Amino acid sequence: MRATAPRAVTQICQALQDQIEHGLLSSGCKLPAERKLSEVFATTRITLREALLQLEARGLIYREERRGWYIAPPRLTYDLVKRSHFHAMVREQGREPSTQLLSARLQPAPAPVCESLGLAPLSSVIQLCRVRRIDARAVLYVEHYLDPQYFDGILLLDLSQPLTELYARHYGIEYGQVRFEVVPTALHAEAAAALKVSVGSPGLRITRVNFDQRGRLIDCDMEYWRHDAIRLSAWVG
Repeated sequence: MRATAPRAVTQICQALQDQIEHGLLSSGCKLPAERKLSEVFATTRITLREALLQLEARGLIYREERRGWYIAPPRLTYDLVKRSHFHAMVREQGREPSTQLLSARLQPAPAPVCESLGLAPLSSVIQLCRVRRIDARAVLYVEHYLDPQYFDGILLLDLSQPLTELYARHYGIEYGQVRFEVVPTALHAEAAAALKVSVGSPGLRITRVNFDQRGRLIDCDMEYWRHDAIRLSAWVG
């Protein structure tokens, strides 16, 4: 006799979690197709999908649009206090980072950006949209908004590099204080497309408002992370 649906979901979750925790299903490994898995567990596709969604919510597996299900790699530790940038943070944890520039332009500043950067209404702002990867997996879509009075000619530079390094090398600007806001979110269309997930998938939005070493508001970032990609950390004292 087949197990009832709630019990079957629990059993499937436990079986797959055990395989992951014992290393039999390793990071980045692709799971068999849902039809094959439903045969393995002698259950319906509906029941199997519920189990997979629960494992996804726990951050153990992830789905890419039109590609299937994969075992999630270890989370990146994101230290809110430590002065670092994405590439350095990823390399320090033994992994390989990369950044791809999606777009770069001067545009009217959205109202929230005007507020964050203390800009007058209808001010212009430089917007950079980038996707960032860890070990070739897209984990972060970020929108950078730069106050153009501090960054003349930046659109002519290689914007796949860390902005921290570009600021220091070309403008003599270093980051000072940073204000963070962290909220769970549903990924909007641009973020979902960059991260190869469905629109509305769960994510984590980290908004950073950045001051330079002289206390000037210079830019703000809106980071959209896959929910299973990072853990937040902060040592205070």
